[in-house]
Amino acid sequence: MKDPIQDYATIGLVHFMLWKDNIKGEGDFSSVSTLLDDPYFGGIEVSWIKDAAERARVAQAVKASGKALAFGAQPVLLTQKLDINHLDEAERKKAVDAVIGVIPQAVELGARGFGLLSGKNVAAADKGKAMDQLVKSLVEIGTELKKHADIPLVLETFDQLDYGKNCLIGPNADAAAVAREVRKSIPKFGLMIDLSHLPLQGESCAQAWQAAGDYVVHAHMGNCIMNKPDHPMNGDEHPPLCDPDGENGVDELAEYLKMLLDNGYLNKSTKPFLSFEVCVYGDWTREKLIAQSKETLDAAWARI
Repeated sequence: MKDPIQDYATIGLVHFMLWKDNIKGEGDFSSVSTLLDDPYFGGIEVSWIKDAAERARVAQAVKASGKALAFGAQPVLLTQKLDINHLDEAERKKAVDAVIGVIPQAVELGARGFGLLSGKNVAAADKGKAMDQLVKSLVEIGTELKKHADIPLVLETFDQLDYGKNCLIGPNADAAAVAREVRKSIPKFGLMIDLSHLPLQGESCAQAWQAAGDYVVHAHMGNCIMNKPDHPMNGDEHPPLCDPDGENGVDELAEYLKMLLDNGYLNKSTKPFLSFEVCVYGDWTREKLIAQSKETLDAAWARI
């Protein structure tokens, strides 16, 4: 492709994955300027920022940059071991309340989307009830979100592996079934697809899109390492793209991009989010990883 990828997408990066010291909503968030000052990126993804003054500084920096921001509530749930499809109603409500509690933060930060994930997978006999609990939670959260901002609520699809996140959603076909139901009440509800999760889900790009493409409103790029229990990044830990022990490199990213382009997700009209979700480990520095991520995306895009 001769045109730059930025003509077809808002290239972003998940801040709370690259700067994991902020994943609990605490600490110094001045690192957001690294991404806001980089002309390669048109957007950034952040999560909760507990300190009001720190949050105000980030909001002002984002506004001044003119770049897009997406809010991810995944850390709110994961770091507190909360589950929006918990079979126990009190536990489900606790998780929903925690997510609703950070909606004002997303609005203050100027978010253009609000992401989250399902809770833990359950035994087959309990799946129907868990799916019902999930739909109930998403409708409740989406209803509250609509009171604050006209932005999409987005469910990210994960794996069902013990060494991954082992989430109810899960398979993209199940995600689509949830989306169909939730959209009856929350029309702007959508799904997030993530290249790093596809090998863990056991689905190809084509299979994932065929199952859930009608509902996809957000996309991530990343990598995973499978079936290597001694590896520090085994499972859903987001190692760098092209990691020699990983599943996704230039070829896989090119296939993913082509799928997104051919099906209209990548387009010059809306330029939807397409964000890196990568994490440092070993000898990697953040600077090196950002540079390598850009190089990988440019190489993959050049093959389209």
